[in-house]
Amino acid sequence: MALADPSEDGYAAVFLMDGIDVARQMRATEFDAFLDGYVGLSDLADTDVRAVFVQMGDDLLVRGLVFFRIYFDEEGRADSHWNIPVESLAQQGSAGPDMGAGPIRLVCRSRCPEKRFRSELWDPDMTPGSNHFQSIRKAVEANHLKYKRKNRGGDEQIPVLRTALGKPDTDIAAREAAAQRNRLAHIIREQRLRIKTLQGAHQDSLAAMQREHRLERQAWQEEKTELERQLQRAKLEASKLKKRLDRRNLQVGELREQLEEIQAVVSDAPAGLEEAAQAEVVLLREQLDRKQRELDGQVRTNHELEKALGDARNQALDEDSLVRQLQEQKVFLVGYHPGVGHLTLPFSDLRKYFDNPTGYAAGKCGLSEPAYRRWLDHYENPVCRAPGKQKGDVCGQPVMRIGQPADFEPGVHDRCEQHAAS
Repeated sequence: MALADPSEDGYAAVFLMDGIDVARQMRATEFDAFLDGYVGLSDLADTDVRAVFVQMGDDLLVRGLVFFRIYFDEEGRADSHWNIPVESLAQQGSAGPDMGAGPIRLVCRSRCPEKRFRSELWDPDMTPGSNHFQSIRKAVEANHLKYKRKNRGGDEQIPVLRTALGKPDTDIAAREAAAQRNRLAHIIREQRLRIKTLQGAHQDSLAAMQREHRLERQAWQEEKTELERQLQRAKLEASKLKKRLDRRNLQVGELREQLEEIQAVVSDAPAGLEEAAQAEVVLLREQLDRKQRELDGQVRTNHELEKALGDARNQALDEDSLVRQLQEQKVFLVGYHPGVGHLTLPFSDLRKYFDNPTGYAAGKCGLSEPAYRRWLDHYENPVCRAPGKQKGDVCGQPVMRIGQPADFEPGVHDRCEQHAAS
């Protein structure tokens, strides 16, 4: 987009801002060169820059300002898609601060005459004593761009002798009142502009906070869901372990009941049976002790299983995270098998492939796994496999290798001329 520099009405320039300071100045024609991609700014590589389009009169007083954004890519070149009609917007600007030649035409984010360009603009800082308008005014007055200043002369600047018979004091009072009203109107305009820019900044900050809160809440919700799934799995495992432990306790209880019954029988039995009963009691005690040891071992095993389950769950989460990262980064896994070539493995087939790579390759050839293995043996060692003279031996004569599994016929292609004829 071409910018006029200068025009019949004055001059145009573009200021690049750094905070409230003017970091770089250029004429409109120089800015056109950046837009056309002829030159770049390496120090602004990959940066979203806040810039100001400045319209000045030939007296070098600011007439209009457009506060816009422009992105410079990794090579420091201006965004080729940037196409904001800053000159046209400057002509439509609303009244802004007085920068020496009356209220300027101002276009910014909160005062945009065309809403479709609002997101490409930004609001200036209106802090009293140190703001963007003061920095721009100082830069224009310094005139580092060497614009030619035209002094406006006129008869009104030549002092003349006024007679005492002037206008009455009422006219002087009226002019002073009008000047006071103009000053008040100017102050009101500036305060309204500042309020509007502060409201815009507050809305942008609030939107950013809401967006950040929404993302954090989504992450917390996903983490909560995953923890709930882990809790359910842990509860299920704990329930299974408790059932096994209850069964063991029941067995121990039954053995104790049997022991008590035997002890009761022994106490009521004649003295001649006491030795046999005592032997039975000893045997049952040994069984009870053995069951108790088994129960203790089972408890330890359960604890070890719980620990192993937790470790396996963490490892599975890490593996799932790795696979998820590979999938998000669009990293493809490729396997190679003779007769099939390179296989791009979908993530949904990874477990099936790693469980049985040969069977997976056979399926891709349209063969059963045994048929594919017979061809693979022939492909890796193309010899005649007719039975030899001794048990377990084969002929072993070289034969022509069949490169495609589907073309291979066992008993035909793995036979030499002698055995094929027979």
